[in-house]
Amino acid sequence: MSRLIKLAYYLGSLVFLLGEIISSFFSRQKKNLLDIINQMIFLGLDSLGLVSVVALFTGIIIAFQSAYQLQRLSSEIYIASLVVLSLTRELGPVLASLIVAGRSGAAITAQISSMKATEQLDALKTLGAEPVEYLIMPRFIALVVTLPLLIVYADFLGILGGYIVGGSKFGMSFGLYFRMSLEALQFKDILAGLIKSFVFAIIIGLISAREAFDASGASEGVGIAVNKEIVRSFIMIIIADCFLTTLFYSILR
Repeated sequence: MSRLIKLAYYLGSLVFLLGEIISSFFSRQKKNLLDIINQMIFLGLDSLGLVSVVALFTGIIIAFQSAYQLQRLSSEIYIASLVVLSLTRELGPVLASLIVAGRSGAAITAQISSMKATEQLDALKTLGAEPVEYLIMPRFIALVVTLPLLIVYADFLGILGGYIVGGSKFGMSFGLYFRMSLEALQFKDILAGLIKSFVFAIIIGLISAREAFDASGASEGVGIAVNKEIVRSFIMIIIADCFLTTLFYSILR
């Protein structure tokens, strides 16, 4: 029972933090656009290399694994359909989000928890600046903007990885592969992937900020906070993906 109470309290604190961020966004306080752009570069653009490698090889793996089954049915032509649907609906959003949570989310937690350990957050409050508005909101906006873009990029790169297998192993032409991909892909699949990306970005932003604020004042608290951020973000992303997939299957099928 105590664990359920702690879980309810933790989820409630995330909702409260989200309310603070939204309130800060719509406040009349002038927004620091340059800071938001810098965070978009750090949290999103700098993750491009990792996302590229994972997405490309994921597409190759999916194509090889599906090819073994489709060869038995002489249906290798449908490799493109399986790759594009697997990436757009599930693997693209989940894998890219896990990468961002492990890299960018951990960076947010480390930065802000370090500021707390060195009493910089208290200094900000003394100067009349709210940490949520000054530190969290720019990073949160950057995540919500860049993660969907990263996921779309990962989808395209994964599809390209599938073509590498389809073209080199089974002699599929570029035109045929992408025609089969477009025929299999529907607007609801794209919509589901984009909605997931926004939800995952919100999860990463909230958990990374919450763990930073909850970190102990000592320096060792930074490492503990980063570890909690990664573990809890991963778990919440997988759970959210399960619920969203079930919801989309019920509504969009």
